[in-house]
Amino acid sequence: MSSTTPTFYIFHGRDEFTLGQTLADLRRRLASAEVADLNTTWLDGRSVTLAELRQACETVPFLAERRLVIVTGLLTRLQGEGRGNLLTGLLRLLPDLPETTRLVFVEEETLPENHPVLALAMQHERGFVRRFEPPDIGALPGWIVRCAQRHGGRIARDAATHLAQAVGSDLRLLDQEVQKLVTYAGEGEEISLEQVLRLVPYTRQAVIFDLVDALGQRKGRVATETLQRLLDSGEHPLGILKMIVRQFRLLIQTQELRESGENAASIAQILRLHPFPARKLYDQAVNFRSEQLEQIYRYLLETDARVKEGEMSAELALELLVVGLTASAR
Repeated sequence: MSSTTPTFYIFHGRDEFTLGQTLADLRRRLASAEVADLNTTWLDGRSVTLAELRQACETVPFLAERRLVIVTGLLTRLQGEGRGNLLTGLLRLLPDLPETTRLVFVEEETLPENHPVLALAMQHERGFVRRFEPPDIGALPGWIVRCAQRHGGRIARDAATHLAQAVGSDLRLLDQEVQKLVTYAGEGEEISLEQVLRLVPYTRQAVIFDLVDALGQRKGRVATETLQRLLDSGEHPLGILKMIVRQFRLLIQTQELRESGENAASIAQILRLHPFPARKLYDQAVNFRSEQLEQIYRYLLETDARVKEGEMSAELALELLVVGLTASAR
């Protein structure tokens, strides 16, 4: 690519978080905070006309060297019918943009490689294209490590892996949790797995998933070790019991919805769950039969009542629960 400074950009793809960060960085580079808003024009690409776009691009910056024009959704719109005159005019406008203008097309969808404007931007010396796609689950721990570094901290690899498994690919939520952890650990200090387990609510839920997985697969030793992890992280035994009860209640609901034809995404909406735990529940439900889930849930409710009535301690109840569920199903 030529070293000539671009005047028109295409940011497209499904990773709206990184796209938004990149756009914010571009705004900061173009103008000081005091005049950035005065030199930024936002246009809705679903309705903007060529004349409105041209006028915005030809407006002289105010107390700054550059003016930023951001258009959302226009290139996606141009993939439909009736695009002829607008598309033709846009292809003529882009190569001759004023040096004082930076025009950015923001598209939430990934554009096809044969899109005429995308092809122009890739070939023209004044064009710039960046595609934003979220990392897959295997790449998330590395993303978290880099995120911690951006916020002035460090995170242990096992802590990053556990955080990725717990939260999933919601990058905005991951960024918020990493910022919180960096603040807690202190600038430059390494975030440990214990701190992640203590401070991030999603990770406690992830360990509960691990525990229920082990129970469903009749893995007594794994279930015992997972239970001990929760206890070692400072979770109260009664709180763990309540989380297990809630997990099996959600499993019963998920299995019923799955059998009625719902998928993981629709189950997340119906049960008002984050998409990541909804997917985990959807996959986890196959480890149990309906009658088995109902029997376990009744047993859990009876155990919870006995603990509250003082007939047994929560610690003993958890131990008996693990032994009973993994032994009785053999």
